[in-house]
Amino acid sequence: MKKVSLLLGLSLFVSGLIYAQKPNIILIMSDDQGWGDAGYQGHPELKTPNLDDMAANGLVFNRFYAAAPVCSPTRGSVLTGRHPYRYGIYNANTGHLKKEEKLLPEVLRQNGYTTGHFGKWHLGTMNKFVLESNRGGLHNTEHYSPPWENGYDVCFATESRVPTWDPMVNPPLNVGGANKDQKAGNSFGTYYWTADGCFATENLQGDDSRVIMDRAIPFIQENVKHKKPFFATVWFHTPHSPVVAGGKYLEMYKDFSEDKQHYYGTLTAMDEQIGRLRQELRRLGVAENTMIWFCSDNGPAAKGGGPGWDAGDRQQGVTGGFRGRKGSLFEGGVRVPGILEWPARIKSASKTDLPAVTSDYFPTILDILNIKVEKQPVLDGKSLKNLIEGQDIIKRNQPIGFRFRFEGQEWQVWNDDQYKLIYKVKDKEYLLFDLYSDPYEKNNIIAKEFKIASKLKLALEEWVKSTEMMK
Repeated sequence: MKKVSLLLGLSLFVSGLIYAQKPNIILIMSDDQGWGDAGYQGHPELKTPNLDDMAANGLVFNRFYAAAPVCSPTRGSVLTGRHPYRYGIYNANTGHLKKEEKLLPEVLRQNGYTTGHFGKWHLGTMNKFVLESNRGGLHNTEHYSPPWENGYDVCFATESRVPTWDPMVNPPLNVGGANKDQKAGNSFGTYYWTADGCFATENLQGDDSRVIMDRAIPFIQENVKHKKPFFATVWFHTPHSPVVAGGKYLEMYKDFSEDKQHYYGTLTAMDEQIGRLRQELRRLGVAENTMIWFCSDNGPAAKGGGPGWDAGDRQQGVTGGFRGRKGSLFEGGVRVPGILEWPARIKSASKTDLPAVTSDYFPTILDILNIKVEKQPVLDGKSLKNLIEGQDIIKRNQPIGFRFRFEGQEWQVWNDDQYKLIYKVKDKEYLLFDLYSDPYEKNNIIAKEFKIASKLKLALEEWVKSTEMMK
């Protein structure tokens, strides 16, 4: 009995030491992956064994939201904890991160972390000289805001999208998202930037997720070697167009249509790299106290393209039955897969129906680390620390607001624990849904629940006014 007590005491002591150490933090984000695009979400054909294993060992968010239904605004919400309308990035390829914002990598670097960004950036242009990607070059220097000027020590980043196989090479022109100004096989017209004026020229062939992870893993190894806590954003391009898979990943899905072969193949390739990362963390002995967050930046792109972008027929993403897709503020456009794996805190698999959003990353991480930020601008995110520590929290008690231009007008949304109010500004039309009983938003109950709608309308109007400060 004494021996058992001694071993238990030693175990608790070691757990306490791990708990007291600064955790390593990795924020993984996919690009245009639908809520249903994973095996653990019930997809009948797609193979994602590593995401499934994360879900089987971590905390799964059944209601995890991107802050916007397109990429750039969501990415900014991760780093600021704020709604995009507060910091001025309203859509993809618009605006940039501003100097006055308090950013997660900056705050963490000031508190002893080494910081690294790997993959897609899309929060400003990467250079002032070379015409590249969507906005880079002399013609657009006002939006120059690369990761190395926003708190990152190590960078390997593109301004925006690239093909998911051979990322620097333009795919066949019949592939959705191919660069129509370039011939197939020529340069795609973008670069992987590593610093001001410097871009990578080697190891850029094959699966793009592997290309990214080949840079992220040495960053982690170096920090572990020097016993430094690290913060990394690993933002994959997968499965955004141009959707291209190759090699064994196509072979894996040879019995499916060509479109599915490529879409499924690129997601399985990304999943393999997530598994590679987790395995390396275990090999290095730091998996226990490394928190890995995973989510997508918005819902799946529409097959054949959506409003304002050329997605192509290879977009085979699914929402899990939720209404809408990328670009829409219905659930399918913003409800995305969300997982947190952190063995030091999360000891067994669990799921939560608590609504959470990408804006929550900032306040949650700083709350866990007990970091206070001086002159912090207004946050829209909420700390999830109590949930992570195992408290049985059922309600968020802080609605999530959305604003986005879609179908020629601004849409505004107030999403609380149960009810979701949608306002189409130009049409002056309100919709109300009970997400508890109607998560697929089939029944507009605005006429029946007038009192509830009136209360949510007042709260939405007040929140919208508060977000006008950056205009």
